[in-house]
Amino acid sequence: MRKWKVVIMGAGGRDFHNFNQFYRDRAECEVVAFTATQIPHISDRRYPASLAGPQYPEGIPIVPEDHLPRLLKEHDVDEVVFAYSDVSHEYVMHRASWVLSLGADFRLMGSKSTMIQGRLPVVAVTAVRTGSGKSPTTRRVCSVLRSMGKRVVAVRHPMPYGDLAKQRTQRFEKMEDLDREECTIEEREEYEPHIQSGTVVYAGVHYAEILRRAESEADVVVWDGGNNDTSFYAPDFCIVVVDPLRPGHETRYHPGEVNVRSADAIVINKIDSAEPEAVAAVEKSVRALNPKAIVIKADSPITVDHPELLRGKRALVIEDGPTVTHGEMKYGAGVVAAKRHGASAIVDPRPYATGEIADTFRKYPEIGALLPAMGYGANQIRDLEDTIAKTDCDVVVIATPIDLRRLVNIRQPNVRVQYELQEIGAPSLDGVLREFLERVPASSR
Repeated sequence: MRKWKVVIMGAGGRDFHNFNQFYRDRAECEVVAFTATQIPHISDRRYPASLAGPQYPEGIPIVPEDHLPRLLKEHDVDEVVFAYSDVSHEYVMHRASWVLSLGADFRLMGSKSTMIQGRLPVVAVTAVRTGSGKSPTTRRVCSVLRSMGKRVVAVRHPMPYGDLAKQRTQRFEKMEDLDREECTIEEREEYEPHIQSGTVVYAGVHYAEILRRAESEADVVVWDGGNNDTSFYAPDFCIVVVDPLRPGHETRYHPGEVNVRSADAIVINKIDSAEPEAVAAVEKSVRALNPKAIVIKADSPITVDHPELLRGKRALVIEDGPTVTHGEMKYGAGVVAAKRHGASAIVDPRPYATGEIADTFRKYPEIGALLPAMGYGANQIRDLEDTIAKTDCDVVVIATPIDLRRLVNIRQPNVRVQYELQEIGAPSLDGVLREFLERVPASSR
């Protein structure tokens, strides 16, 4: 009997999870390839046989997304699954039209097909866009739960950019663990702040195994989402972060709108830096999409370690990479801090960009006069360091979630910008989480 042929379109994370959960052990289906986009250096690999299972003794090829027409023709593909995040609804439908024009079905997979049910309470933190403030919200959630006497483990959305077999399940408790696993800048930005606050982090590729391991040392599992993707675990309480600096995006991006519609609590972040009209518009929008959700308002106050170095100086601002690339933010906390503390100018790094950093600017021309902290591999980190060194500026503003100076040699005077979530009045995360835990059956605590 002919097998149902499938291609999964992804970006090195959600695609593998959907395969593991739904397709891996289906004898009637054959996944002929994964396609890859968004992240550099994740195509032209194979999903290893050790993860793919006995039906795939040679593993599964991972190829660039633009190879899709050839794949569909060569393998007589029946179905293409769209499995990556932080893209507009229009983008998704353009991909759907492309696939349909080639004769295959186009599929989006929902929670019944992809979410894993845990035995412990799961609090999921997701967002409407990359850069909304999901990471500081997750850290705040972990802190609140620990203050209630709970053992908390965070499970991070996948970033498997290296050896997939070795990254099957990963546990991070100490800073040395980051070096052992050869983590990229993007991985370090997510794991390091958790480690510094005393939270154990799990990540990897096989999220059923990861959940079993995490549950062995936790009372509550916190899903720390990536981009604006939905949770891999069935949440008992879902918190979604929305961004009034990008009003309207809560209804225009996939799967961020899914998150808003399914949220138990919605955090409107960045009240301190957004226009009141934008805050009001976002609040009206999310209440219309999900009238039952609790709405929490929050600031992300910015601190600078040496603000005096900024006054009257020409500043090169380094922002979080994913936030200003596929997250489409025009600026971040670094630009805000530089202007707030009197920098005379924001220096444009594009004339000085080298190697893969120059490639990033060509791929994302809307980035503008700031430097994305791209670091998906050793070459990109080296090019980032070279670009900083060549840029004619008086001071460098480091607004990445980690202290970039530990990985990159920055010769110019520099300052570090940090920010954490701070709720405004009531309701608060403390209040809603306490109420949630009171409702959780004693058998699952």
